[in-house]
Amino acid sequence: MRYCLAMTASKKITSRRAPRPTHKVTQSETGVDARIWVGDCRDLLPKIPEVRDSKLDLVFADPPFNWARAYDEWDDKMHDDDYLQFTYDWLDLCINGLKATGSLWVNIPDDWAAEIVMHLKQRKLSMVNWCIWHYRFGQNTTGRFINSKVHALYFSKHPTKRTWNPEPVLETSDRRAIYADKRTESKRDGMPAGMRVPMDVWYGKNFGRIQGNNLERRHYHDNQLPELYLERVIACSSNPGDLVLDPFVGSGTTGVVAHALGRHFMGTEFSAQNAKFATERIKLGPIRELGQSQSTSTAIFEHRRKSQRAPTR
Repeated sequence: MRYCLAMTASKKITSRRAPRPTHKVTQSETGVDARIWVGDCRDLLPKIPEVRDSKLDLVFADPPFNWARAYDEWDDKMHDDDYLQFTYDWLDLCINGLKATGSLWVNIPDDWAAEIVMHLKQRKLSMVNWCIWHYRFGQNTTGRFINSKVHALYFSKHPTKRTWNPEPVLETSDRRAIYADKRTESKRDGMPAGMRVPMDVWYGKNFGRIQGNNLERRHYHDNQLPELYLERVIACSSNPGDLVLDPFVGSGTTGVVAHALGRHFMGTEFSAQNAKFATERIKLGPIRELGQSQSTSTAIFEHRRKSQRAPTR
């Protein structure tokens, strides 16, 4: 794809006038664009017309975890009360920006998951799923069990009127991959034979943490999510041409995948350096080949018949 890349200097926003995006990338063939504003999302979001007028189809947020990690200019070690107020403030802005059919996803660790769930329920959003992103390389510790997950909280503005596309994210069922169970080949649930909607614990090839030697790793960002994670979220919760917002752009994975899947993307980022790097990633596109979930299996055992096992490389 060809791209037109536009960049303007970052300016402090001091009025309700709609701020111009600091970075913009447009697909010349389709007109799908990606826009990023530099600044505090709490200041910027109320001034962006699409947010102010509730035009968002999907919000995905992977906020700072308050773990004192390196996020360039951001202070990632607030007092707990301050962090929770910060969290409720940006959540409310995102909720207000959603269409009546819109959905909200939040990627968050154990520390704050319960508080966020309670706040979203109090705001009358409907919980669709409490998913788990599972990875095999957690921080080593000997004083308790090792963390190996982050929560992917999936809420919608309306309990039934939400965008839901299971077909793009289907995977091979265990019944086919392990047991050759004939029942899965004659399903009556509307899904293709031998396929299933993924379970609410997410793992598998290219679903792990983005470590320093990972092909997806860009500019050594401290918290980069896998492209396939975002593909699953965006593909199932939005349609081509929809508007996707990420209030914490970070390394830019949401924008990379949303843009590649033909969605308009909007994002805010506190760090000018991160915003610049994210824009470069969006322009280059994803590292992984998207749209391959239906040819994959997350079965943890081999097929019981040796003759039907997948070939090893």
